[in-house]
Amino acid sequence: MSKIKVNNYNDFCPQQLFLYGTYREDGTPNFGLFCWFSYLYAPDLNGEGAGMGVMACIGGEKLTKDLIRKKGIFSANLVTEELLPLADYYGCVGGREHEDKMRFSPTIEKGVVLDVPTIAESPVSMELQVMQEIHLESGSDVFLCKIMGETMREDLTNKAVPFIERFKSVKQVLCGGEQHYVSTDGRDLGSWGEPMKSL
Repeated sequence: MSKIKVNNYNDFCPQQLFLYGTYREDGTPNFGLFCWFSYLYAPDLNGEGAGMGVMACIGGEKLTKDLIRKKGIFSANLVTEELLPLADYYGCVGGREHEDKMRFSPTIEKGVVLDVPTIAESPVSMELQVMQEIHLESGSDVFLCKIMGETMREDLTNKAVPFIERFKSVKQVLCGGEQHYVSTDGRDLGSWGEPMKSL
């Protein structure tokens, strides 16, 4: 099968979805849905030693970005099929425009290292400290972060169970092409704006 030139589509290179968690000034949690996320090797930060980090690109100006800039810390919580309706809602409803955005809320836990809200229903939660912000153009910014703490569902650490079985049990959600959510086994989980209708 031959290939043809296309205009920079990433439709068949989907990315995992994460809910980024921050606290508002009044101490209430705030979450936003994002997928431009990948890993990097982070230098020593706060005497903790070098280690894993992430790069998180956030397009547009939004409350989550405001709060990350203000505090320099946030959580990244992996989105599963169970969390998808809530994640879709957080991705479609802006915190700046809707003061009551958090009327639908997951089970909140405090970070184990940083003062960030994490989601109990998420199988993997990372606590991130921003090392550097890179402005690419108006409204498009990359945050280079060090992973300062991480929690994981206990059964996922059981190496007596084959990795692929543990991976399947997570049921993570990918942001596929043409504004669709996709399961890791190729099922269509709905278009943007559809899953939240079940809330």
